Amino acid sequence: MAASQNPHDDIESVLITEAAIDARVRELGAEIGAAYTGNDSLILVSVLKGAIVFVADLMRAIPGNVQIDLMEVSSYDGGKSTESSGTVRILKDLSGTIEGRDVLIVEDIIDTGITLNYLTNYLAGKNPRSVKIVTLLSKPARRVVDIPVQWMGFEIPDKFVVGYGLDFGEQYRNLRYVGVLKPSMYTSTPGEE
Repeated sequence: MAASQNPHDDIESVLITEAAIDARVRELGAEIGAAYTGNDSLILVSVLKGAIVFVADLMRAIPGNVQIDLMEVSSYDGGKSTESSGTVRILKDLSGTIEGRDVLIVEDIIDTGITLNYLTNYLAGKNPRSVKIVTLLSKPARRVVDIPVQWMGFEIPDKFVVGYGLDFGEQYRNLRYVGVLKPSMYTSTPGEE
């Protein structure tokens, strides 16, 4: 089913409000800033495309100097899949070196953990001083690989969510909240494409 002209019409319910996200991102920024006080080697590695909204807000909430780099990693087949394929591919690698740096991976959501486990090991192989993780959302009911997460915004139930950077078929990223997508938007009946 195609997305509605008004993306809010495709949302079953708002799971996390804009105000709650804003408050939690500010808290995370303060916590991360305190953990890296006096550190000028912190680099945020944002996982595209979903984490771009989160990293933009988070880096402004962290006091002190931070740098940013971007990676694009995928474990999904095609643009409209709701299930991970289990095979991780790097679509865009880092622009610079992280050797001797403190790396904070900024992720939008941890679902199975397969992608983030792969990415953590991949980045650790580039000889950083440290690799830690901050995620906006964690969905523990779907976890296959247990990975240590130092900072988490919200733990959520096993629902298909969009908004605040998260998408379905490249839609809904611009919503200012995290909402549960109506199942009719990602399931089809026989004969539908």
